[in-house]
Amino acid sequence: MGIQLGPLLETRRIKIEELSGQRIAIDGFNVLYQFLTSIRQADGSLLKDQEGRVTSHLSGILFRFSKLVENGLKLCIVFDGKPPELKMNLLEVRKQRKLKAQIEWEAAIEAGDTETARTKAQQTTRLEPHMVEESKKLLDLLGIPWVEAPSEGEAQVASLLNQGMVDYGASQDFDTVLFGASKFVRNLTLSGRRKLPKQQKWVEVSPEIIDLDKSFQLLKLDRKQLIDVAILMGTDFNPGIDGIGPKRGLKLIQEFGKAEGALAKLGKEIENLDEIRSLFLEHPFVDFTPEWDPPKAESVISFLCDDFAFNKSRVENALDLYLEAKPKARQFTLGDF
Repeated sequence: MGIQLGPLLETRRIKIEELSGQRIAIDGFNVLYQFLTSIRQADGSLLKDQEGRVTSHLSGILFRFSKLVENGLKLCIVFDGKPPELKMNLLEVRKQRKLKAQIEWEAAIEAGDTETARTKAQQTTRLEPHMVEESKKLLDLLGIPWVEAPSEGEAQVASLLNQGMVDYGASQDFDTVLFGASKFVRNLTLSGRRKLPKQQKWVEVSPEIIDLDKSFQLLKLDRKQLIDVAILMGTDFNPGIDGIGPKRGLKLIQEFGKAEGALAKLGKEIENLDEIRSLFLEHPFVDFTPEWDPPKAESVISFLCDDFAFNKSRVENALDLYLEAKPKARQFTLGDF
């Protein structure tokens, strides 16, 4: 679901060129959901080949990643492993929401309401196991390293950062910060103009860096206390307390220092409080050293064009960006905020 910590954290908009030469660990499931949600037909239908197989995820990897690689970014993709038991309730809720959205999408299609159909279709997004495997194969052919985490991918991203294997983590979800990511980027694959739902308005979306040191300093909190703020609000592992948003949660932890004091004041309880904390503080990860290779151009063309009927000329043009990619000169440093 993603924890809405944005109002509490200091951010700085950047141009993608500022990340040239940097190694970026990307939350794989997060970015594949982005591709499946946004790369669609006008009525919300996913891109498919002539046999009806979904190709939105493959299109996103090839074309959107090519723009990042062209600008000198070195991508490393991190996939989720087995979800923790405490996440199962949330996954069931998500499943039911998707089923409801599916019914509403079909009704909108029948009524000829294209705008509603597209919105509802995005809410039906499912990342199937075969899509993950196809994505991994394409990444291998493109020379982009990937790793499967033992559990939550955000924790693996944080471990790669802390081990110095990458320079930044990237995700839309602020959970990555709670797992210990020290340098964090949002909107990496969403830059450009984006249409607002049910409005004929577009907004500019730019990558942004989360300044964690400055954030903790201004909030007068440490990471453990920020985790307690998130637990009061609700995480992927617990539903939280009704009426607690980021500002009220922050005020409570600033006042009491820990969730226990805040809960006592509210007259509430959170089951498995210490277990939830440990999921963020002691989450499992695997040792992994990413290695980047040149793309296997002929194999990419065969996989996408022969197997999934991609346009060969478009694939070749995208491959040129991978083959010509190199870090670009910068006139600034990433650490300067």
